[in-house]
Formats: sequence, C-alpha cells, structure tokens
Amino acid sequence: MNTALHLSDLYPEIEPYRTGILDVDDYHRLYWEESGNPDGMPALFLHGGPGSGATPVHRRFFDPAHYRIIILDQRGSGRSVPLGRLDENTTPHLISDLEVLRNHLGVGKWLVFGGSWGSSLALAYAYAHAERCFALVLRGIFLCRDHEIEWFLKGMGAIFPEAWRAFIEFLPPTERQDILGAYYERLIDPDPEVHMAAAQAWCRYEASCSTLRLSPEIGSVFENPNRALGLARIEAHYFRNNLFLEKDELVQKFEILQDIPGAIVQGRYDMVCPIQSADILSRAWPKAEYTVVPDAGHSAMEPGIMRALIKATNDFRSTKKISDT
Repeated sequence: MNTALHLSDLYPEIEPYRTGILDVDDYHRLYWEESGNPDGMPALFLHGGPGSGATPVHRRFFDPAHYRIIILDQRGSGRSVPLGRLDENTTPHLISDLEVLRNHLGVGKWLVFGGSWGSSLALAYAYAHAERCFALVLRGIFLCRDHEIEWFLKGMGAIFPEAWRAFIEFLPPTERQDILGAYYERLIDPDPEVHMAAAQAWCRYEASCSTLRLSPEIGSVFENPNRALGLARIEAHYFRNNLFLEKDELVQKFEILQDIPGAIVQGRYDMVCPIQSADILSRAWPKAEYTVVPDAGHSAMEPGIMRALIKATNDFRSTKKISDT
C-alpha cells in the first residue's frame, strides 16, 4: 500500500498562523501551534507514543474553515525541549500542561482528538476536566492495562514474528528475559551510539506492526532520529511506570464520559492496540459513535482510518459554537 496516494482524503496542507513555546516548569518548554480558522471551534490534537510528537499532516484531519486547530508536542517530544527528557514527565504533568495551554490560548471548551496513547491521554484529561471537552474523537484505543503493555512487548510476536525476532535479537541473549528493562537502560544511556541504536530498533518494531500491509512511508517517519529517540525513550519510561496511572484507572472511570459526545475509530486488525479495548470502551460510552474499519491496522494514515476520522471531525462541525471564555 502506498499511503501517499491516499493523502487526498485529508484536508489540504496548511501552515500555522501562530506558534509559541510554553514554559511549564524548570525543565520543559513545549511547542504549540494554531492553524485553520482563528475564530473557529477549538480542536486539540494529541499525538501518540507517548513521545512521538506531532507532524504537519495532523492538521489535515480538521476542516480548516471550521476549526481552530491546536497542536501541542508533549513533554520531551517533537519540537518541545529538551528532547527525550524524563524528569517531571508523567501523565498528571501532561494533563496539567493541557490546562495551562487551554488557559494560555483563552479556550473555554474544545474538541479533543487523540489516537493510540493520544486516546489514553484524551480519556485521562476528560476524566479530570470533563467540563472542558465538548467532544472526543479517539482512534486506536489504548486503555493502559498491564496486559496491553505485555502484548506490545511480546504478544505482537505471534502475528509479526519477523519484526519481534529483530526486536529481541537486538539485545544480548542474557538480557531478553526483561525486554523493557534492557531497552530502557540503553535508551537512557548518555552515549548517542547506544541510545540511538536502541531507539531505532524499538521504532522499527513498532512501525512494522502498525499497518495492515507493510508501509515504507510510515516506517520512514519512525526512522527520523529525533522522533525515534523521543518515542522510544519516553514510551519505555511510561511503560516502566504503568503509564503513571492507577491500575485499570481508564476503565474504572467510564461513567464520567456519559454526557460527552464522541467518536471511536478502530482498525479491525490493529495489532498495536487490539480491538478488544475499543469494544470495551464503546459498550460503556453510549454517546460515542463506534466505527470499525474492516481493512485497517493501527496507523491513522491507513486510508480507511483517515476517512473515518475525517467523517468524525466533520460530523462535529454542526456543534453549536462554544464561547472561548
């Protein structure tokens, strides 16, 4: 599948009309941008990972004539600095950052859009600040349960044995009993030759399992050295710390979603975040429209996923304009 042939399903390329840096503590300075309609409905895009950072294509999931498109690179990710910084980098910190950004931009309520880890962060944010969410659009649902992390580290090998074999064979045989720990130690090693090699091995594995059919274009994005380091190091940091959430926290608070409209988009053959989590969420959240894309895996850039996400954001264009105060 050549994903470049399907980018016409998205809105046209646009540039931000405003960008900025948010100083959130003594360590972290976060990149943010706005594009689309400055007077439009605020829509916040949350990237995955954690640690992957946002890219220009993410602006294109929203009608720029209708939406005020807000994108933030989370702590240690993308254009935020320092890249890959783990100090003071937890889920509660990220939730707090979203509120700092919302207040900085004078937003009252916004549509929150997130895929993969972005879906987890969107849920955690909505649980903490439901009154600030007029809708959620979620893709590739990850509920941060222990077995979902174990599936990523080992279970995907049942479907992608070649990719998993390369992933574990990067490590010496004596270290393969603790895959996460061994990768983590390399990813935090100060020597670039050590941490970059581990980051690229980690990201090759994830990219190889992210689409229904092999997609060199998607894989090449993960090979970007800066993006690879941010994604792998921060992902390993969050996995080692149970995503900085209480056990099954995202499942136990579903009732908070009852008054929030939403959309759930899930690839039937998503091997990174298997469909069971989306099914559980959909049954507990009656105000969400649930779309299963029958010929897709995990990536937002697969054609069926792109079309379903565009439909979801378009559907919410009819929502009454919410005050920005």
